Amino acid sequence: MRLFLKIFAGLFTILFGYAMVVQFNDPDAFKWIGYYGMATLASILFLLKQLKAFTYFILGGFFLVLCYMYWPEAFEGVQLDQGMKTENIEKGRESLGSLIAAIVLFIYGIATFFNKR
Repeated sequence: MRLFLKIFAGLFTILFGYAMVVQFNDPDAFKWIGYYGMATLASILFLLKQLKAFTYFILGGFFLVLCYMYWPEAFEGVQLDQGMKTENIEKGRESLGSLIAAIVLFIYGIATFFNKR
């Protein structure tokens, strides 16, 4: 299980880092670079066993709030192949990315909590 968590965290370190890079063409790029930067740093610190479970739960909660805040008024999907057609699609992408980050951070928190016992 520990090997799986290391591979999982390594994969999400790369994915969150990639998400930071592709934000440069976004209208609110610096905000999302910061958000995904936090997720990337949390993934790195999980690999290094440097944070307490409580910290991951707080960060996961933060990303859940972001998911709620960015949820579009009318969900139109995420349509990755056609660029940003509407604001609802962009908000759907931002909300989905926040939800993925929240789930990953909660997994880190649970794993850290049970590894300390």
